[in-house]
Amino acid sequence: MTYVNLIHSHKVRQLSALVAMACAAVGHVQAQNSTVGLQQVVVSGSRSEQMRDDLPMSVDVMTDRDLEDRQVGDIKDLVKDLPNVSVKHAPARFTVTGASNPTGRDGNTGFNIRGLGGNRVLMLVDGTRAPRSYVNGNNAFGRDALSLDLIKRVELVRGPSSVLYGSDGLAGLVNFITFEPLDFLNALGTEPRTLGGRVAGNWSGDDDGFSAAATIAGRVSDSVQWLLTGTSRKAAALSNLGVNDEPNINRTRPNPQTNRGESLLGKLVLRPTATQKHVLTIEHVGKSADTELLSSRAASLPAPTTTATKALVAGESDFGWVRRDRLTWDARYVLDWAWADQAQTLLSLQNSDALENGHTQRNDGGLRMRDTSYNEHVWQASVQMSKSLAVSDGWSQKLSYGLDLASTQVTSWFGGSDPAPLAAYVPKKYFPDARDSNAGLYAQSEFSNARWSVTPGLRFERFAVDVISQDGYAPPATTPGVSISGVNTSPKLGALFRVTPQWSVYGNYASGFRAPNAAQLNGFIDPSPGVNARLLPNPDLKPETSKNIELGVRGRVQGLSLDLAAFTGDFQQLIVDKKFLGGANTVSNPNVFQTINVDNATIWGFEVKGNMDWGVWGDARFSTPFAYGQTRGRDNGSGLPLNSIDPAMATLGVNFEATGWSLRADLRHHAAKDAADVDPTSGVRAGSTQFTNVPAATTLDITGQWRMRKDLRLTAGIVNATNVKYWLWSDVQGLTTANAITQADAYTQPGRHINLSLVMDF
Repeated sequence: MTYVNLIHSHKVRQLSALVAMACAAVGHVQAQNSTVGLQQVVVSGSRSEQMRDDLPMSVDVMTDRDLEDRQVGDIKDLVKDLPNVSVKHAPARFTVTGASNPTGRDGNTGFNIRGLGGNRVLMLVDGTRAPRSYVNGNNAFGRDALSLDLIKRVELVRGPSSVLYGSDGLAGLVNFITFEPLDFLNALGTEPRTLGGRVAGNWSGDDDGFSAAATIAGRVSDSVQWLLTGTSRKAAALSNLGVNDEPNINRTRPNPQTNRGESLLGKLVLRPTATQKHVLTIEHVGKSADTELLSSRAASLPAPTTTATKALVAGESDFGWVRRDRLTWDARYVLDWAWADQAQTLLSLQNSDALENGHTQRNDGGLRMRDTSYNEHVWQASVQMSKSLAVSDGWSQKLSYGLDLASTQVTSWFGGSDPAPLAAYVPKKYFPDARDSNAGLYAQSEFSNARWSVTPGLRFERFAVDVISQDGYAPPATTPGVSISGVNTSPKLGALFRVTPQWSVYGNYASGFRAPNAAQLNGFIDPSPGVNARLLPNPDLKPETSKNIELGVRGRVQGLSLDLAAFTGDFQQLIVDKKFLGGANTVSNPNVFQTINVDNATIWGFEVKGNMDWGVWGDARFSTPFAYGQTRGRDNGSGLPLNSIDPAMATLGVNFEATGWSLRADLRHHAAKDAADVDPTSGVRAGSTQFTNVPAATTLDITGQWRMRKDLRLTAGIVNATNVKYWLWSDVQGLTTANAITQADAYTQPGRHINLSLVMDF
């Protein structure tokens, strides 16, 4: 750790301690006439149901009501009010062939939590791991094989989750929990019914998207219930405030694009006895995008008389889709055993496919085609036991322990054709077919009394990446792919102290862990005509690890709900994908890239979140939600900033909630990204520099809901009501200063637009 980072980490710890003491003092003074706010039950923090306020860590919870009221359409909308959390969604400005440019091909790429994202954030759907993202050359597949119309609750854990969930939980966890039949059969505040459901329609003005969803649930008996949900969506490209409509590389308007999606969720819930519950789930999510890549066309097309002019792009198009299919059996048991009184077993099978089909029309009339596919076939099994014990003197203990097994078979394929007189294109695999497997044993114990809660935990995990076939990889690769395996031990220790019934302070130490995947280990590319680049495999890659400390304060007093957290983390052996090692971008001296471990990095920051309920004004309850977060980070080897860190963000809302209506206004302020906080050469090709001119911006959203009946709701929103032109740092990472001269406006966020939704329960 550098001297600068030591100072910053020390300041974070000092700040947390001072805030904790101050809040404790205030809570002691006000304890006599205050009330505790409504608490939320979460499952992701400890892998069992627990009050959120009893957890010594930061957890954000978003319910289906939150998603409906805020008109959340995708995972980028989901986190737009959460400080230190973002989802990248760059415009579709990729190229099918030529110099590597996958920009925007992967849509919603995945979550970034406190400065780290991608596959370092573990995503779960009902306990099953969501597919990883994959980027290689011009090809990129994101992590948005989800439909939020199927989701009842989202739980986001900030910080490492490796002790309970294993590899990939290095930066955090996002758990998507789907609906169950009783969510509709026991709704509307009536007696339990034998049939119920919901229909919904939504229109979003930022992409001219229309979606429809329908759910029906039934009760056969008290021991048998079922549910079926289907959704459909069609939309265009996400709009922006670009004005250049030229059909070439100077274009800043979105490319013509048609997005489609459909999903299906089926559940059967069985309760054969009072001590058992079995949930059988089938889920299908499919999404596609058909794009005309006007932005990749050459600005001028001279006569095709030379090799260079013949290869100019006269037209490009791309069709891509992702599909995810899952079958899960989740069982819960109430036991009367000496070593367990509850048990949960999970068995899940999931298949995920992604495909890209691109066509390039050359200036000489030749047609170049590329077909790219990526597949993950996963089986996952786990068993977890828990036992509650009374210890002594008011202390109790809850012990949770279990075994996780997971195996992911990963395959890819790169095919296509090139026109004559070019050499015939040779289909290949950029990494060999492989199986990633993990086996983890974990245990966590919570010791608690009326004021204290202490939670130690430990996980022992074995990981392996085994090559199962070299076909299509070696040859052409000169060296066969290798297999690796290893073990890792991840400890954690959390403590929470209830200063008063209204105020608590906590501290949490957690370690993180992520093993390299097959593509990082064995990824290989040789130079090809027009592409003077080589990607080398790295059989010596080591797992990423981290050590993180979080200190926090919670207050629930006199209408105020307040959460403060300060955090710092040291990350060792971080994996940098395709780092430039040297070369002159020529046939004789191509650029050389390799995925490597860097020394380490330090990330630190803080968050403030809360809501002030001012009571009833007229016919409506008036409240003001607020949040602010800031993160900093450094590569300790080079001393340079980490470009994955988002600028500070603040939100302030004004909310009126009445029986038949609600009205809300939200201000969001995104701080500028200072050049001093950017490594200008990271994430861009050799010889280029990162675009850094991302000014501060403040936007205003206004949303209202009319509850015409108890079972019928109309919601309308005006987003970016003041039509501010602004950029998000997450979306412009990788944009060079040279390209930004003509293309920067293509990366702007949507201007003023309207969203509408209508929901009816029955």
